[in-house]
Amino acid sequence: MSEASPAKKTAAQLVIGYFKDFGVLKETGREYWGIQIINFLDCTFYFAMLTIASLFLSHDLGMSDRAAGHSIALFTSATTLLLTVSGMMTDWLGIRLSMRISMGAMLLLRSAMVVIGLTPSLPHRGLLASVLLVLMAPFMAGIQTVFQAATQRYTTRRSRSAGFNLWYLFMNIGAAAGGYSIDFVRLVLKVPNVHIFTMGVGTAVLCLITSELMVRREQQLAGADEQPDEKKERRTPLSILLAVIREPAFFRLVVLIALILGVRAVYAYLYLLMPKYWERTIGPEAAIGALNMINPIGIVIGLILFIPLANKFKVYNMLVYGAMVSAFSLFPMALPWQWYGTGIGPAHYEMAVLCMIIVTIGEVLWSPKLNEYTAAIAPIGQEGTYLGLSMVPWFLAKTLVSWYSGNLLERWSPEKVTVGGTAMPLQQAMVENRLDYWHTPAAMWLILGAFAMAGCIGAVLLRNWLTQGARWNREPAAA
Repeated sequence: MSEASPAKKTAAQLVIGYFKDFGVLKETGREYWGIQIINFLDCTFYFAMLTIASLFLSHDLGMSDRAAGHSIALFTSATTLLLTVSGMMTDWLGIRLSMRISMGAMLLLRSAMVVIGLTPSLPHRGLLASVLLVLMAPFMAGIQTVFQAATQRYTTRRSRSAGFNLWYLFMNIGAAAGGYSIDFVRLVLKVPNVHIFTMGVGTAVLCLITSELMVRREQQLAGADEQPDEKKERRTPLSILLAVIREPAFFRLVVLIALILGVRAVYAYLYLLMPKYWERTIGPEAAIGALNMINPIGIVIGLILFIPLANKFKVYNMLVYGAMVSAFSLFPMALPWQWYGTGIGPAHYEMAVLCMIIVTIGEVLWSPKLNEYTAAIAPIGQEGTYLGLSMVPWFLAKTLVSWYSGNLLERWSPEKVTVGGTAMPLQQAMVENRLDYWHTPAAMWLILGAFAMAGCIGAVLLRNWLTQGARWNREPAAA
């Protein structure tokens, strides 16, 4: 007992210290807090919309699984690609004008989506909704850039780390609120999915009002004892690119990106595959929002409790083994539902909860370490470029999974299956044992989980090469 006390005391002190670190945010002003209010409001809509998008396109607008997947692929891919240029636009226009343009455009586009969803007689509704989603992409990218640029602009050097931590916490709290709003719309109010966009109209109005009232300045915030940042030599994008591709570290990063692609894809499954999968295996009353809330709520708790302790472990170990945990999260759903010893609906609820808990633990462990690893292997002066490249696996995962999500659902988790010439709901066919294992959703999760895990094993085997020349800020002896 006496030997455990110092360790417990040290852990407690670290957690208390973590909260004390947020005290430096008193150096910030109303602009910072205004941006975080907007961050929370917009993330509430964004994550709700992303989760419900495939159901909205198919159920409300009549699109097939494959067409809905392609539509979402265009939206997510365009948003990610446009993040590469939205930063330059934010620097050019300024934070206030960028916010007005992006949020004002989102207000109009969300309103148009509501009109489409509530007008059954309108021809080609699926196509029109897909066009609106693509039109949202540049403004969605612009809003995300504004959040990060404003968090940088409205914090001092001393308060910056705490400022970005709190930004990430607000984002995940918004994601949890988005999950709750889905169930409130679908199960409590029992209104069509399009009213998630109605909520988005309301949040856009609140965001614009908050911006006008609280975000007034553009200047970089600096502490009383801080000197202005030194000006750095500006280089053209082409010269930066040529310098990057000549570095051996670039190829190591490319290999790691390829290896963890399957793990990154797991997080795309949360909104591209699982909502329809849950509805078709649990039933139309599936609490999709509540299940999706597990991840952001767990992230918030994990950030608070784990970040102060994370420095006790090696960066690369945390990255690889945390990724393995995320990959393993798919295997509870790869088991035949009968093994859980309950009805098909409760069994799939148990699978879903296990999956969401495990994937959240993995995310807390590995996701922050990807940036730290990337900065550690990057040549001095090229850290920002390499950190930008670390977004590539997320872009690839979203694009590939979005494009093929409809195919995966049609192959392993369709709304109806044909058995002996008779079409019946998937759930009914599974209850009556009319499908062999390789034609059930469990097979899909087994294949996707094996793909993700194989990449993690490859990263373990290539550890020495992938960490060659890394400049760790800290690398304790713990495993």
